[in-house]
Amino acid sequence: MALRHVTLDDKYDDIGKPCLVSGPQALVRLLLTQRRRDLAAGLNTAGFVSGYRGSPLGYVDQTLWEAAKWLEPNRIVFQPGINEDLAATAVWGTQQIDVMKDATVDGVFAIWHGKGPGVDRSGDPLKHGNYTGSHPRGGVLVLLGDDHPGKSSTIAHHSEQAMAAHHMPVIYPAGVAEVVRFGLLGWGMSRYAGCWTAFKCVNETIEQTATIQGEEDMPLVTPPYGDLPPEGLHYRGVYSPARDEMIHKRWRLPLAQRFWRANGGDRREFGGPTRLGIVTAGKAWADVMQALAHLGIDAPRARELGLDVYKVGMIWPLEPEGLREFAADCAELLFIEEKSAFMEPQAAALLYNSPRRPRIVGKMDETGTPMLPSDTPLEWLEVARVIAARLRRNGMADRSLEDHLAADDLADPGVEV
Repeated sequence: MALRHVTLDDKYDDIGKPCLVSGPQALVRLLLTQRRRDLAAGLNTAGFVSGYRGSPLGYVDQTLWEAAKWLEPNRIVFQPGINEDLAATAVWGTQQIDVMKDATVDGVFAIWHGKGPGVDRSGDPLKHGNYTGSHPRGGVLVLLGDDHPGKSSTIAHHSEQAMAAHHMPVIYPAGVAEVVRFGLLGWGMSRYAGCWTAFKCVNETIEQTATIQGEEDMPLVTPPYGDLPPEGLHYRGVYSPARDEMIHKRWRLPLAQRFWRANGGDRREFGGPTRLGIVTAGKAWADVMQALAHLGIDAPRARELGLDVYKVGMIWPLEPEGLREFAADCAELLFIEEKSAFMEPQAAALLYNSPRRPRIVGKMDETGTPMLPSDTPLEWLEVARVIAARLRRNGMADRSLEDHLAADDLADPGVEV
């Protein structure tokens, strides 16, 4: 077999080919991919990145500086912020080119990045930018550098609650391999719906390396809009706070959910009739898949047991139709997520009036007994024990599984085998 000639520059020189990259390098590749996709579509766009360093996004600025010879010819500007607020305000300005007379591009796709404390301090420009809207040929990704265990922060940060308060959709890649795809979806959704898009990053999903595929030709589905407000969805350059809120809540957020569903951002792992459905996202998804492997549950075995996993890509607002379809035949939904329950209460509200409402458990079981911690990161072995306990609770643990559990010392000490 002939070997293909490769160099360290291939990850940026030829974005159509697979390559080994780190998380920050995948972000550079994302920027280049968006620019080349726009050029192929006949759009004269530019890119802009600003923010403030901090783990797990501490190497983003260094990686962008190192990639200058690829970024500059593609009209992608990296301007570090003096602080997070000024960086977010600069990103906000990139979406306002339609009210400027001297614009030289059709739109600017932008990234803001900061760790948890910076997310907190920048709430004002982030919320204002989100409510006033994005540009239809631009779009904004807000990179949330979350430190779940508090290893390099004064507080253990998980920023999705703040974004929900700002009514900003939150997407959560499960690893480096999803950075480019989810980033393109995030910009696509921002352009389509007129909102900004948050992009949750934790150590386990961004400070890693992985082989990723070329996404230059990845199709994006643009669903029909239906009725729209007469003034449109995007930045208008007018002072109208009450109308901004109305447009955002009545149109943008439902359209974001429609876009996410049309592009398959959430998925079932195994398929088949399901009695126990596990709902998870991001880093916790990797814990679930490792736990299932340790339990000896692969795809055929999962279908035999009646178990499936629903991998959520947009954790707020949950896309309702796909979740309802997944939950329709489930006796129980088990939510496995890090830190405070976030998807679990959303699902409880969405499914409350369903004709066949499944039992919903996660941080606590149906009796109120704690199952999964909200104050420490999850470990896959802990997740395996919880899954085993719920299989038993639902009458799904056959002798083969019990033998496997006993051999691996995963038996629930409170249950006789």
